[in-house]
Amino acid sequence: KQHLREALLFCFNLKKSAAEARRLLEEAYGEYAPSKTTCEDWFKRFRSGDFDTEDKERSGR
Repeated sequence: KQHLREALLFCFNLKKSAAEARRLLEEAYGEYAPSKTTCEDWFKRFRSGDFDTEDKERSGR
């Protein structure tokens, strides 16, 4: 999971779109690639200046 996020950041830094990154990851990882929505969400974070690929703390139930 972590390496896929880093791969998304790599694609972002290469000026790829979220859709292009998704296609590349799907080609490499098949069904294990992140969804289109997940890729778009990560690209939004990167565009806002948040380049941390670690999980954020979330409140429990």
